Amino acid sequence: MSETNLEQFREVTPEGTFTLQNSAMLKVRLEGGQIQAKLGSMVAYQGDVRFEYQSGGLGRFFKKALTGEGVKLMVAAGTGDLFLAQDKRKIMILDLENERMTVNGDNILAFDEGIDWDIHRVEGAGRLSSGLFNVVLQGTGRVALTSDGEPVLLDTSKPTFADPDSAIAWSGDVHTGIRSDVSFKTFTGRGSGESFQMSFEGPGWVLIQPSEGTFVPPHSHGGEGGGGGLGSLLGDD
Repeated sequence: MSETNLEQFREVTPEGTFTLQNSAMLKVRLEGGQIQAKLGSMVAYQGDVRFEYQSGGLGRFFKKALTGEGVKLMVAAGTGDLFLAQDKRKIMILDLENERMTVNGDNILAFDEGIDWDIHRVEGAGRLSSGLFNVVLQGTGRVALTSDGEPVLLDTSKPTFADPDSAIAWSGDVHTGIRSDVSFKTFTGRGSGESFQMSFEGPGWVLIQPSEGTFVPPHSHGGEGGGGGLGSLLGDD
């Protein structure tokens, strides 16, 4: 087969660390540095690239393990080109300049080493039995997010409400809360079985995807199958 027929799929020239190869694949140029990426998102790489699982520290591990929320990351370091993707989702690249943003952990693909992360409880979610946690990113660098479909950016200067799994990310000055409202469509968030919506208010924005996210079947950390305790939590990783 002539390569002429394949030229449309040729690698794109890098533009900094993060470059979109196409709408669903991110090309990461590593030149002796490192980035953090979602565990399992690597589809190919060229050169000398090394991978290491990043638990994020004991405190962040327990937040994730005990709530079922959070994000599993890997560190990619070395010299070469790394290609990342997630389920053919649309990829967006955002720039942070000494800023903070909150992201639904399911929608994180990768971020620069100059950005710190932690898992925080959503304001007002304490009364929910399952809790509601998302990932806070802060610092300077680039962040790659995924969206299940073409997202829409909403201005939160007026009260805004969304399904918690449809909200991809929101800016640092936005205040969130929890609202139950059975007079409208019932939203079931994160498989908790509890009906609620997330509220967003304040100067800033929230990015919404046209999907309620990936469905995760309910599971138990109990004694089924001889497991349980800390051992079963570790086994989930």
